[in-house]
Amino acid sequence: MRRWLNVFLFLLSATMLMARGTDRVKYPGGKSYMFRIELKDKNGTDYSLDRPEQFLSQRAIERRKRQNLVLDSTDLPLNARYIEAVLTTGVEMVSKSKWNNTLLVRTKKQDVMKEISKYPFVKDVRKVWTSPDSIERQKPRTNYHTEFNQWDNIDNNPDGVTYDQLEMLGGNRLHRHGFRGKGMVIAVLDGGFMNADVIPALTKVRQLGFADFAQPVNQESIFHGIDHGTMVLSTMAVNEPGMFIGTAPDAAYWLLRCEDAQSETMVEEDYWAAAVEFADSAGVDVINSSLGYHHFDDPSQNYDYCQLDGHSSMISRTASMVARKGMILVNSAGNDGMGTWKKINVPADASDIITVGAVSANGSNAAFSSIGPTADGRVKPDVMALGSPTSVITGRGVISKDIGTSFSAPLVAGMIACLWQAFPEKTALEIMEMVRKGGNRADCPDNIYGYGIPDFWSIYNKEIRKGGE
Repeated sequence: MRRWLNVFLFLLSATMLMARGTDRVKYPGGKSYMFRIELKDKNGTDYSLDRPEQFLSQRAIERRKRQNLVLDSTDLPLNARYIEAVLTTGVEMVSKSKWNNTLLVRTKKQDVMKEISKYPFVKDVRKVWTSPDSIERQKPRTNYHTEFNQWDNIDNNPDGVTYDQLEMLGGNRLHRHGFRGKGMVIAVLDGGFMNADVIPALTKVRQLGFADFAQPVNQESIFHGIDHGTMVLSTMAVNEPGMFIGTAPDAAYWLLRCEDAQSETMVEEDYWAAAVEFADSAGVDVINSSLGYHHFDDPSQNYDYCQLDGHSSMISRTASMVARKGMILVNSAGNDGMGTWKKINVPADASDIITVGAVSANGSNAAFSSIGPTADGRVKPDVMALGSPTSVITGRGVISKDIGTSFSAPLVAGMIACLWQAFPEKTALEIMEMVRKGGNRADCPDNIYGYGIPDFWSIYNKEIRKGGE
């Protein structure tokens, strides 16, 4: 009997492997590589800090003026002549980062990078991606529902199934006072927004546009991939009274894909940086990033605990600059609390951002929620919100419950937009400090809960009372 069972299990395993193989196709275009080229300077750039309208939107310029922020060399675009010289070698430019003064290029010939590394204006060259042998076959869109189920309605409760996650943050009271994110712009950085362009509850959202930094050739494919970003967006943006209310239903949104779901490689840091700089140039106020990294497909690129200092990784260096541009970055802490890593990911270690962990409905930390501190001793996470579980709308257009700091972070991002709407004269740094001090553990922050669960209604009232003194 055991012999036949073993044979059956072997055949079943082989059949499953064969079936799985049919879901993968050979990587198109053959073997190729991507390299990050760091440039030494921006000498000779065609742009000037005296004419920011050449490279920033008027909204981005006004945001800086309102917060008395001075433009610096990181705002200037790269030297076009340096780019031209690199491209003469036959490499293809994928993206660039003016904040980091880097180029991301693709090539099929690795040897060409030896030539590029000798250019006098090149500081460093690093391989950040190697094409896989195969990738998953592009799947068709998932069918979606046009209406919510009848049982999703909660009688006499305008906040519907999202009541608990709003109540925990004091959000429903701030909403009733008229602060629902109106006039604020939020960028959602994620890996895919399946059906966010057709699900009725999301088509009502004020979507300003979308951009794809991971697969730029087919921009609209962001609506065909995974639905992680769809669920994240729903927690902030949906406005279905009696059913589902996001934390910032009156805000406007940019949907930006910078995560490649096919692999886990260092190049995603470059994609992320490009997306953040796009958000800056477009005049975004708040960025939600439910993304994080520490281990990659190539183990030699993995990060160590000692590198969680907010500056060792490119993605964290970029994140640490966001507030200096007048924006607030809200990033998920990570879901490694029960694994061997346990710590926050990058860029959750960045300086001057809000890192969000997850709690359950009773306020206890979720076991999976990643912990701090940073390598240089800063408290992380900053605050906590409901993430075990959170009510979301999936790519199928149905209300569901899901767990993860990916969903606690946007709850806070939306509430920050509402708070900033109430106090538009405040700077990004001032708003973040208000949020930390408004946590229920602000008197004794630690590296599990951070400053605790912020009560945005109490934060609002405290500031109003302070203003009246």
